[in-house]
Formats: sequence, structure tokens, C-alpha cells
Amino acid sequence: MREQHLESNPANTNTAMDPLPEDDGKRKRQYWSAEDRETLLEYATKRVDMALEGTIRTDAETAFRDRAIVVMLDGTGARGAELFADPKDDKRNGLQWKDVDFDERLIEVYGKSREYEQAPFPASVHDVLKRWYRVQEPMTEAWPVFPTGHYSSKKRTLEDALGEKAVSRALEDRGDAGKTEVLDRLHREHEVPPPSISKEGVRRLLKRFTDEAGIDPDGEYDYLTLHGARRALGRDLYTSGMSEKAQEALRHNSIETTHEAYADVKMKDVSDSIDDVRG
Repeated sequence: MREQHLESNPANTNTAMDPLPEDDGKRKRQYWSAEDRETLLEYATKRVDMALEGTIRTDAETAFRDRAIVVMLDGTGARGAELFADPKDDKRNGLQWKDVDFDERLIEVYGKSREYEQAPFPASVHDVLKRWYRVQEPMTEAWPVFPTGHYSSKKRTLEDALGEKAVSRALEDRGDAGKTEVLDRLHREHEVPPPSISKEGVRRLLKRFTDEAGIDPDGEYDYLTLHGARRALGRDLYTSGMSEKAQEALRHNSIETTHEAYADVKMKDVSDSIDDVRG
């Protein structure tokens, strides 16, 4: 689950009565293909345009956030647990703006090693992220890069900071304003950062986008997964003859780990070499 090979723990349900199936080593891992990547990125951008035009129910700020999420996953190789909140791990509260260095084009993440690591991001991510920063206008550097839209989570955070009575009073006196609008105003007025969107929240987002964009991905899942983006970035670098750059981008401890992760890609290259030699 931590590596996102599984969506949920099969041993953590009431129906997990039978032995788990053995891994025969033949699982087809998902990589975001070039075509699927392009389709997803285009769709995320299209949603921004539609939100600005008012032709979809999603507000423009959410659409900008969602596009930034897709672009960040696609271009950084960062793990979902490094970018988004994990309610089961109090050390993983989601990326904050203080963790983003636009000048050096890098983010500081709490890595798999349980230590803070630096991950690079290309110009394509920089431009979209900078635009999202200007749209969001975070109140403090502790503001989440990808805030949740979950009403109850925002309300609970405000109640912890301001007290239940203050939040209830603001909601009762909201007039024509919507409840979510009131909560968002309270977060900003009192500079109380809202929670980050969770990994599960992003997983639901990707499922919906995959379906709405008409994408039919290869691999073991019927939607584009968080980890599929990371694998795709490493694969593209690896197959371009830049195995060390793949190791650095994915922050593997050793080049052997990178070689092992892309053993199937390496074997395909060997097969092609045999064809080249023997005609």
C-alpha cells in the first residue's frame, strides 16, 4: 500500500478469509503512456478553460488546483505520499508552499526514507505551479500547495483553531453566502491553513479524470494511478540512456534499484538488440 501497488490492504477487511493469492511475478505494472499522459494533461487544461467560462460546475480555483496536481505527478516523479496527506501517518500532511523553491526548481519532500529529500521539477511544472500560486494566493508559507475541498475536514481544522462556537456562529450568520465560502473566508481571515488533499482524494480525482477523458490505460488498473506517473518518468529517462538521471529523479538509493525497477524495459532493449544483430 505504501508503494501504491495496492489500493487497500486486503487483510484489513472483514471479507479477507481466504489466503492471499501468491505473486507469480507476472503482474503488468502500469506506466502512464505518452498518449495517455498527453490526453490527461490536455483534459486538465481544458477543465480550467471550462471553469473560467462557467460551462462546468467546478470553480476555477479547484480546476487550477487539479491541473497542478496532474502536472506535478507527471513531471516530478514524486510519490503520492510525498505530495498529499496520509491520514494514517502524522508526518505526511501534504506539500506546503514553504517546501517549494521556484528559483532552484525543486521541492522538499518527506521521502520513503523517513527523511527530507529534494526532488527536482522541470520548467513545465514550474510554469503551471507558479500560475496556481498566483491564483491561490496562499496566506502563509504553511499553506498547503494542494488544499482539500472536503467540507468536514476544513470545518474540523477551524474548530480546533478557533473553537466550535466561533465556527458555528459564523455559519449561522452567513446570510446568502454558502457554507464552504464561509469556511474558506475563516481560513484566510485567521490564517489557519486548510488541510491538504489526501492521497485517496487524488486517487478519486484520477479515476474520474481517466473516465471523463476517455482514457483506457494498460496495466493492472483501469485508471491512471499515482505511481504510474512516477514509473513513466523513470522509464522515459531510462530508455533514453539516462539511467543515472532516472536514479536521481526517482531518488533511488542505488543504481541497482533503478535497474531492477526497469528490468522489463532493459530486457526489451536486449530483445531489440538481438533483432538488430541477427536481422
